[in-house]
Amino acid sequence: MSTLTDRPRPAGREEQASNGRWWALVVLALAQLMVVLDATIVNIALPTAQADLGFDDAGRQWVVTGYALAFGSLLLLGGRLSDFFGRKRMFVIGLIGFALASALGGAAQNLEVLIFARALQGAFGAALAPAALSLLSTTFTEPAERGKAFGIFGAISGAGGGMGLLLGGVLTEYVSWRWCLYVNLVIAAIAVAGAFLKLKDEPVKAEGKIDVPGAVAAIAGLVALVYGLANAETDGWTDAMTLGPIVAGLVILGIFVAIERRVEHPLLPMRVVLDRNRGGSYASIAIAGAGMFGIFLFLTYYLTAILAFTPIQTGLAFLPMLGSVMLTATTAGTILTPKIGPRPLVPVGALIAAFGMLFLTQLELDSTYVSGVLPGLIIVGLGLGLVFAPTQNAATSGVTHSDAGVASAMINTVQQIGGSIGTALLSSFAASAASDYMAGKTPTAQLAAEAQLQSYHTVFWWSAGFFLLAAVVAAVLFRTGPLDVDPDAPPAMAH
Repeated sequence: MSTLTDRPRPAGREEQASNGRWWALVVLALAQLMVVLDATIVNIALPTAQADLGFDDAGRQWVVTGYALAFGSLLLLGGRLSDFFGRKRMFVIGLIGFALASALGGAAQNLEVLIFARALQGAFGAALAPAALSLLSTTFTEPAERGKAFGIFGAISGAGGGMGLLLGGVLTEYVSWRWCLYVNLVIAAIAVAGAFLKLKDEPVKAEGKIDVPGAVAAIAGLVALVYGLANAETDGWTDAMTLGPIVAGLVILGIFVAIERRVEHPLLPMRVVLDRNRGGSYASIAIAGAGMFGIFLFLTYYLTAILAFTPIQTGLAFLPMLGSVMLTATTAGTILTPKIGPRPLVPVGALIAAFGMLFLTQLELDSTYVSGVLPGLIIVGLGLGLVFAPTQNAATSGVTHSDAGVASAMINTVQQIGGSIGTALLSSFAASAASDYMAGKTPTAQLAAEAQLQSYHTVFWWSAGFFLLAAVVAAVLFRTGPLDVDPDAPPAMAH
């Protein structure tokens, strides 16, 4: 049997090959779901874990930051390793490692082990995520099938965070916070079995060697940047532990770019990011990722603090948004992307998401879920579905197979960095809005609730602004017309 999923086959085997590709999509989507779930499922479990293990709020932050640091800083290296050693191999290594790290975290009896396990999760996630997306890109090369596959994959990426809130609430309330980590063992076991049965990979063409100076600079720069942004949330933007790492990270990343322009076999070839469609994807998803935290993080606060929802009720509250993400990602994103490309779809989707955030700025202390929250959630979800599917498709279109891993890693990297920036910015904006509202007034319970609401309104306005900016950037950067989906197109076509 051929190892190339897109090699011509006898007509009688075409249907069997097509079925194999769709089963491969199931495996890849399952792995993606596990990675995306983990970004939110642990957040729901943290208060219970904190009470169980007896650590302070600073420790709670590091349970989140430890994962983000390892995941965000190692993605580029993980993507290039999948190009170098084989995507299926890195996919399976990532799955098994992620599962073992999850088991370690679930069994943790102290904060130090939990943080270490979360960092290991991030490291293996950095191997897993680019491998999954690049396998998807090299498996589905025919435009119509590719559109459908990326529509489904994009729906999982957009909706997985909300699924994590629901699953985390159920497991924490009815089983244990530890099962928010143990559940990854079940998902990974199914995905590993599916990988061996259904995934095909190309022969590895290990050309050159790993760009060690580039890898060191990329990891150091991204660690410093993510660390500084994480500190901004708690220490403020003027603190030395915020500004120092951010400035250092930006300088080191500038050095990284200089290295990549000079070395023979760069970790991140500049041809990957300088293409307009791929550059448009990376910029759009980074900005939209910052805006997404307005919906997932601060609307969660509103539901729990103002509407007094339980964790399970909060998770269920996001289900309509997940449905609307899947609706547009798997219909309009699937049908229209192969025909007209991302340029009309991503700006329209970002504008729809911005309108949904503006709707949420009308929430009051006595608003109800059905009349106040639900319409905004549905509108935002409809927009996000049109953002995620086309951008992930465009991020890996027209790139040679030898660069598919690092191109896939970039979409995850910019989403992680965008999310970190969004968390830091929106958290500081919310804190400032609340303190400004209460300044000079006699503290009361009613005033505190009104200050909270004011902070949420501020965040929703800023999130709408992020989505509006994403729409403008996408409209300017994306090329008009269908994507170049031949992964082995000559350079003239790819650029």
